[in-house]
Amino acid sequence: MSVPPSEAPARPIGVIRVLTSEDPAAVATHGTAIEGRYGLPTVSRCIPDQPYGIHDDESESRAEPKIVALARELAEAGAQTLIISCAADPALQETRLAVGVPVIGAGSAAAAVALGLGRRVGVLGIRDEAPPAVRALLGDRFTASARPHGVHRTTDLLAPAGPEAVLLEAAAGLVASGADTLLLACTGLNTIGIRPLLERRLGVPVVDPVLAAGLLASYAYGD
Repeated sequence: MSVPPSEAPARPIGVIRVLTSEDPAAVATHGTAIEGRYGLPTVSRCIPDQPYGIHDDESESRAEPKIVALARELAEAGAQTLIISCAADPALQETRLAVGVPVIGAGSAAAAVALGLGRRVGVLGIRDEAPPAVRALLGDRFTASARPHGVHRTTDLLAPAGPEAVLLEAAAGLVASGADTLLLACTGLNTIGIRPLLERRLGVPVVDPVLAAGLLASYAYGD
């Protein structure tokens, strides 16, 4: 848990992190980004026993019931909107059925924003293929997907040497293939703050899934 219950704001946006951490500041990173961008109160919590987050089908399957359980806890504690902060949108439909508040998946939110910005969307993530939810929403505006060399899990983005060079190389390849908009298909890319660098170096809009989810939450959130 990133915010003690006694300090949590009333009726916040609940941010579900799928990467387990004992560091409250690390867990709160995405919520902090949403607060700074949109002025919305957030409370962030992470699911247990997923130290490498979600990076393949097996880790996603293990995470899904944990996400639903945490969503119920947050909703019962007063969260009026929930964000699953993972671009794969794990357990999105199951969570929507389990709680009585709006639930936003970071991946589908990013795809929706990307569709509003460009005609050919390139997807940069940590898997060889774009997340199915993202791919389905993009439809024929999907151009290509890319995974940076040596990056297989969210935690690889936090390596001491820094992943900027391989991320830039992969993103540049997507632009060279015809993408006029880039979609970051891993919320860990928000954690390392790579979007401004990619936009500056490549000259195309880059959609951050955390900020995209926050944007949709700003419409769902009521005072």
